[in-house]
Amino acid sequence: MEKDMQAVLQKAEVLIEALPYIQRFNRKIIVVKYGGSAMSNEELQKNVIKDVTLLKLVGFKPIIVHGGGKEISRWVGKVGKEARFVNGLRVTDEETMEIAEMVLNKVNKDLVSMVQELGVKAVGISGKDGGLLQVEKKYADGQDIGYVGEITGVNPKVLYDLLEKDFLPIVAPIGLDGNFQTYNINADDAACAIARAVKAEKLAFLTDIEGLYRDISDKGSFISRLTVSEAEELVNGGYIGGGMLPKLHNCTSAVKNGVSRVHILDGRVPHCLLLEIFTKQGIGTAIIADDDNLALGTRRDQFCPEN
Repeated sequence: MEKDMQAVLQKAEVLIEALPYIQRFNRKIIVVKYGGSAMSNEELQKNVIKDVTLLKLVGFKPIIVHGGGKEISRWVGKVGKEARFVNGLRVTDEETMEIAEMVLNKVNKDLVSMVQELGVKAVGISGKDGGLLQVEKKYADGQDIGYVGEITGVNPKVLYDLLEKDFLPIVAPIGLDGNFQTYNINADDAACAIARAVKAEKLAFLTDIEGLYRDISDKGSFISRLTVSEAEELVNGGYIGGGMLPKLHNCTSAVKNGVSRVHILDGRVPHCLLLEIFTKQGIGTAIIADDDNLALGTRRDQFCPEN
């Protein structure tokens, strides 16, 4: 009996710990970029959707922007084509664009179903809907990579309308150019552009790594929090490379353009969003503005209401 009571009290303590975060971020917009292994593993996928649904139910205004790269590659292989990438961007000919849109739309509606199964109203859209994402053709170091879009404008009205009506928007990264041609968009780019446009309180990237390291081979060099200037110093110092380089650029760009904080989280960790947002310890890397008035020596006070 005493053991059972202790377990109940621990649950109560967890709820009390979460209270100041819930109070601070009530009615604030949080954009979650969802992809990687967390999307391809069914159990992790359900955990992420439960996390976002809980955020919605406790007063946040979440927006999901999802990828689908691994699933697109699988379907491209099914039609006998080989997936090709240049600088991390998928070479997208007309047939591949058709496959990508088909796959992303399916992923989108699957996520809508999962959210609604948990009792929250969701609406799945693509960047084509309501002129949400306007693009132009993107080149990779001057190389033509097909129907890959560079975002030139965001019209967030459709998102504001959905949020106002208490829906959870789920966005597929597809956009239109000035001639209404369809383009595939990097999901990180889409999430960053949307977060900037809606002045999100938070932008969370669910990735396949724990966060940022000063030295990837040294687990003791994990960085739990850094400013935009510190992030740029890491890049200029050659500490960041590969696929993390454009992701970190998106993070710093978002903070510079009005997003309060950006988080890089390991989507393979069950309930990573809740652990980062509602606990003092946190588990990922938080990127903040240079003029953030919080002491850089602290870790989780960045989430608490001002003292």
